Amino acid sequence: MAQKVDFGSASSEAIIEALCKRLDDIRLSRNLSQAELAAEAGVSRSTLTRLADGKSISLDSFVRVLQALRLAGHLAALLPDPAIRPVDRVRLDGAERRRARGKRAQPSEWTWGDDEAGK
Repeated sequence: MAQKVDFGSASSEAIIEALCKRLDDIRLSRNLSQAELAAEAGVSRSTLTRLADGKSISLDSFVRVLQALRLAGHLAALLPDPAIRPVDRVRLDGAERRRARGKRAQPSEWTWGDDEAGK
């Protein structure tokens, strides 16, 4: 039975374990041995053993396994498109952003009658 993980609130370890389990389940559903997938992906068999055990592997190895399983097209869904909003493009006069703006200091809470001289 597939393990359900809330990726929004789960720990990084739980997310890694769930993704690794899912990849190993895909490998098994395609009737591939760890040795066959390792050879196709260009990684060691011990890397796939770590993957099957839900342990972390390098990002490079993760991408290689996805490519070998013909799942690399799903990588685009991992992160939202950072395309600039049309309003920002007009404000920037068609230029692309090169860096993030620093945070502005928040004004202090001030109200009328707070000064001591008014007493």
